[in-house]
This record gives sequence, structure tokens and C-alpha cells, in this order.
Amino acid sequence: MKGTAERYGVRREQRPLWVEEPARRHPLPDPVRTAAVRALIIISVTLIEAMVAFLCTMAESWPAFPMVISSVVSTVVATWAVVDVWVTRQVWNQRYGVVSEPSSTARALRRERRARRREERRALREQERIRRRGGTGRLSHP
Repeated sequence: MKGTAERYGVRREQRPLWVEEPARRHPLPDPVRTAAVRALIIISVTLIEAMVAFLCTMAESWPAFPMVISSVVSTVVATWAVVDVWVTRQVWNQRYGVVSEPSSTARALRRERRARRREERRALREQERIRRRGGTGRLSHP
């Protein structure tokens, strides 16, 4: 069965399923991404375990106590995994550097230094020009 557009000879453009857009932020470095995925899996398992422990407790079934104990242990492990992501990120930033932008005061100091150097070079060129013209280095000859 043909659609309405095909019946009347109208052709539709094929649109792509998605359009690639450039990322606004840089992706996480590999070690940080690995730690984050590990933490996410551990947190998910912990939440499922806590839910099962709660349901077992409500049903007053025998696995309730072991599930509560394992949920507490899993919570500690999940906390450790989150801290691991944070520490891994800090270590990566420290080792491979963070792109830092100079502050406005540093920029102003650099601008002043450049202007001073430019002025010194201009004065040296002027002195060199006077010497080349045969002067004694003074502006007026005796």
C-alpha cells in the first residue's frame, strides 16, 4: 500500500536519524570515565539490593537480615567508588594539567611589560639610527 505522497508523485527527502553536534565540553579522560562507570554500576547494584532488602523486610522473609547487612556493606563500597571517581579526576588534572586562563591582572602586567620592551627597542633603534648618520650619539654636534 502506497502512502499519499507516493500516490501523487511527491518525493520526500531522506532525513538522517540524528545530527552530530559538537560537544560543548571535552569528554572525560579514560581513567576518570572508567571510574565513573564502575561507580555507577556499584551504585545501581546497591540501590537494587536496598530495595530487595526493604521488600524482604516488609514480607518478613528469611533473607531480610542478610540483605540488610549486604546493603550496608554495599553502601560503604558505593561511597568508596564515588570518592574514587573524585580522586581519579583530581589526580588526572594534577598530572596532565588543567587549562588555566591568566587572570586579568596577569594580562595587564604582561601588556605593560610588552609596552615597556617596545619602548626600549624603539629607543635603541633611534640611537642606532643617529650613530649610522655619523653623529657622536648626541642630538646636536659641538
